[in-house]
Amino acid sequence: MEVDLNQQEWKLKGYYPWVPMLNRSMETGLDLLGVTDWIPATVPGGVHYDLYRTGLIEHPYEDLNSLKCEWVENRWWVYKTTFARPEEIGRKVELVCKGLDYKATIFMNGVCLGEHEGMYHPAVFDVTELAQANEELTLVIVFEHAPDEMAQIGKTSLTHTQKSRFNYKWDFSTRMVNIGIWEDILLRVHEDYSIDEVSLQTDVADNNGIIDLFVTLHDHVSESSSAMVDASMDAKVDAAEIGVEIATPDGRVVDRLRRALQPGETRFSFRLEVMNPELWYPNGHGKQPLYQVKIQIAREGNVLDERLMRTGIRKLAYMRNVNSPEDSLPYTFVINGKKIYIKGVNMTPLDLMYGNVTEEHYEWLVYQMKQAHINMVRVWGGGVIEKTRFYELCDSFGILIWQEFIQSSSGYDNIPSKHPRFLALLGQSAVHALRNRRNHVSLAVWSGGNELMSEPNRPSTYEDENLSRLKALVEQYDPTRLFLPTSASGPVEFITREKGVSHDVHGNWKYGGNPDHYDLYGESDNLFHSEFGVDGMSSVKSLRKFLSEPHLAPNSMTDSFVWRHHGEWWDTRQRDEQFFGPMKDLSQFAKCSQWIQAEGLRYIVEANRRRKFENSGSIIWQLNEPWPNVSCTCLVEYYGEAKMAYYWTRLAFAPLHASLDYRKLNYAAGEEFQARIYAHGNGGTKEAAVSAQVLNAEGEVLLERQYAGALLAENTKLMGDLSFRISADFPRLFFVRLQVLQDGTAASENVYFFSTDADRLYETAITLQGAELCIEPKDEWQSDDPTLFGGSSVLRLYRVSNQGSHAALHVHPIEISNAYWMEASDSFVTIFPGETKEVSIRCVRKQGGGFLSHDRPAGQAEMGLPAIIFEAFNHERR
Repeated sequence: MEVDLNQQEWKLKGYYPWVPMLNRSMETGLDLLGVTDWIPATVPGGVHYDLYRTGLIEHPYEDLNSLKCEWVENRWWVYKTTFARPEEIGRKVELVCKGLDYKATIFMNGVCLGEHEGMYHPAVFDVTELAQANEELTLVIVFEHAPDEMAQIGKTSLTHTQKSRFNYKWDFSTRMVNIGIWEDILLRVHEDYSIDEVSLQTDVADNNGIIDLFVTLHDHVSESSSAMVDASMDAKVDAAEIGVEIATPDGRVVDRLRRALQPGETRFSFRLEVMNPELWYPNGHGKQPLYQVKIQIAREGNVLDERLMRTGIRKLAYMRNVNSPEDSLPYTFVINGKKIYIKGVNMTPLDLMYGNVTEEHYEWLVYQMKQAHINMVRVWGGGVIEKTRFYELCDSFGILIWQEFIQSSSGYDNIPSKHPRFLALLGQSAVHALRNRRNHVSLAVWSGGNELMSEPNRPSTYEDENLSRLKALVEQYDPTRLFLPTSASGPVEFITREKGVSHDVHGNWKYGGNPDHYDLYGESDNLFHSEFGVDGMSSVKSLRKFLSEPHLAPNSMTDSFVWRHHGEWWDTRQRDEQFFGPMKDLSQFAKCSQWIQAEGLRYIVEANRRRKFENSGSIIWQLNEPWPNVSCTCLVEYYGEAKMAYYWTRLAFAPLHASLDYRKLNYAAGEEFQARIYAHGNGGTKEAAVSAQVLNAEGEVLLERQYAGALLAENTKLMGDLSFRISADFPRLFFVRLQVLQDGTAASENVYFFSTDADRLYETAITLQGAELCIEPKDEWQSDDPTLFGGSSVLRLYRVSNQGSHAALHVHPIEISNAYWMEASDSFVTIFPGETKEVSIRCVRKQGGGFLSHDRPAGQAEMGLPAIIFEAFNHERR
């Protein structure tokens, strides 16, 4: 039995170092008051949010306010709560603190239970005697100030903690070092026996599903401090049994095994079988049926302990890429005998204050992955090992997980730390992660950390002492899964034009310029591209939430300290002015910046996909950001707004897709436009046609070609060449539209933008004033799937037409009430004159935690329905 302590009345108080351990002055004998009074605290949560709620700090995400909060990490903080002991205390009572951040001393009723260091393994204490002796229990947790640790720039070799490093300052976040209780706290009441460690592995053999269970029990009778156990109790122990069963997704039990417990026996193994099972596949390749596994210890009908788990049945394997070198690692993932091309994203923690992240926020982000055709997420080693709910959602939505241990490069040196204390802490957190994450069907690969390099541009290998220890732990606790030493895994770290050395590579993170960007990625021969990005600004809707009025104008990171504070590395002004001319309007600047981000990312994803399975996948840096940036490499802004790059890469990852292989964006009069057209299939063998149109801004078709051929299984097919000469009167801005046609209708559409100008290639787009959008809702808001978001989401269909004389560029909906997260079936699309598109919009009530909770209006329960407007690059909102 578990007793949740999260909902108790918690209080928090701040002190200078060591003061709470003394309480009274040695000189005066008076109580030492601390730097705050007792204030209400959230558990799980973090000190900063509680200080903000009480008015002791300003909102740290606005302007430069986080600089005023750096004192917080240098104080000691005390959490306190008092609660009644459990009515039944059984054989043993344990206090379990799942996540203490970072170094803490724990007291109960004035008794020091012990010290704990490390975010990623629990602090567990036997409090049986205290529970027996006291009807009321007071728990006090004293946190020391945050340890000094490496930020993004520093020496990895000197890393000495297992604390999340990104909030010591990273390119996508400020320095705001979390302190507090970031995971659940509970009392665990044990009877004579309780379930300890469980290992669950699934496989498929001869069309049967196999579930292997390895279970370790705690025998609390043998461990009891009592001097004697009477004979009647011995008889009861002998009558205890352990049982396991598996039920189908609809609840039908298909296999069940039971075994009597023998005195002293604590380790058990079981094999359960399912005839003709429903197999689990990643997103886009099949369904994600989850079977329920129940482990139960009982005596004479009384349940002593029980563990419920959900798992998918699947066979996981790995193989080397097509035409890959013999010394390459197996970068192709194989599920149920089917090669899976990886369409991935890298994920940072959801918030700087990761203790306040809600289950609903996790669900929204994983849902966004699913809708973008993502089938893998890399949980980055500079962040956190996420909470259990995240992994459960990935199981349900079919998102494979690349899980890194908590290590990352630091720029100045990137050598994995060999500090003995660090290696001990790393081992503790690794073992806990392995034991508690290996049972998730979505988990596909472990990695030693992010960008660990034993020498410049050379990723560390299995021979490194640090990584060899982790490899041994993976082989011990999760031997069926691949362990990569680091990401990238080499033999060179960064993408290069040199041939034959780019196996698993990272980079780049900036748009490379025209034509260099297209030459680099179009000619790359990398086997796997596990991290790369392009930067782009946040929407004005988001900017207005964290920038005060004086800073809501076009600026650069060089000229504005506030802008620099929210994204120093990701200044796009110079780049964007080279494409569009001077930035005079903030809204236009944001749209231009997002356009180039989307263009740059789409090209990389499509270029990699054209080499499937010589290239086995792309993992974009990054899906989300943990605090609001003016500009960043994220696809989804801190407040949940999806950027243009999210929708364009979603299209590039679509199951059925056509792409254009071009090597520059501008062509002079008399020059030949040359590009290849590829079709990307979605399984099976299908006859398909690709239509290629060249259009001007008035929607006039200047050239049209048809390409026919079969799309074979999951492969990519070269359909043909698109070639034409640029005449002297060719439009300054022209478009190439590709459509995959099935049964005479367009199953997908992709539009590319080209120019005949030598510089400021897209300046003409700003002057297109002839677009006229007409928005017609086709129905009222309808209740959505009740299994999503607790039934809190709603749907509506819109008909969007362009009744003007010029193309409406990058048409997209915006939800303006701030009460909802929003996702559209199609967004940032170009609608030519006389054309219409139907857009389905799903809205979900915002339920983010911590500082994010203040983004939604007060009294949200009484809020009305979503409020949707549409906007275009060259058209005012309607």
